[in-house]
Amino acid sequence: MCLAVPGKVLSIKGQMGIIEVGSIKRKVFLHLVPEVSVDDYVLMHAGCAIQMIDEVEAKITLDILKELAESEVCR
Repeated sequence: MCLAVPGKVLSIKGQMGIIEVGSIKRKVFLHLVPEVSVDDYVLMHAGCAIQMIDEVEAKITLDILKELAESEVCR
């Protein structure tokens, strides 16, 4: 199964960017979304931003992921 996670673009340098997902910051390749700007939201998969995403949809998805993480029970 593949999972793409939404994140906010914090900075861009060439074809690399820093993306924030919750409180985590990651370096990602931006070559697949050349039109991306700082403060945009993207879907990130395997170290690459693969698609731009609407801010509202990104926040809905992040809220769902946060809820899932909080409800996870380890046995």
